[in-house]
Amino acid sequence: MKPVLVSLYMLTLSLWTGGMALFTFIVTPAIFRSYSRDIAGEIVGKLFPGYFLFCLAVSAAALLLVFLLGADPSTRAYRATLVLLVAALLVNTYITYKLHPDAVQVKQQVASFEREAPDSPMRKEFRRLHAISAVLNLLVLADGAALLVLSRNFVKGG
Repeated sequence: MKPVLVSLYMLTLSLWTGGMALFTFIVTPAIFRSYSRDIAGEIVGKLFPGYFLFCLAVSAAALLLVFLLGADPSTRAYRATLVLLVAALLVNTYITYKLHPDAVQVKQQVASFEREAPDSPMRKEFRRLHAISAVLNLLVLADGAALLVLSRNFVKGG
């Protein structure tokens, strides 16, 4: 059973980092290169709820799998893995249920990002929320990559 759990854990981490990297560095930029800012924002806005739920689901699944693996909790790799997983779960929960809904609410008050002045209060607020979201997204992506690196020692029990 343990080899199956290890494989599922590795698959979960791979989906986490690969999925986030694909969306962040390939899909989103391609959409913004292909469409006007308003239309691209609309398209990406439709994708975000699923993306954020995906990020939340893979971080929760990875945490569950760590407990099911029954690794030695006294190892540094286990403790570091647990810290990274709990941090990712907390950040993803915050993004999914607080930050993203707040950004959507602010975005609805901006008639057009192409026509409205960049220094309007709602655009400034959206820019602030978007910057927070972007930084947290990169941190969660780096968290997943760190977990992949740690997994070599962690699944061995090191």
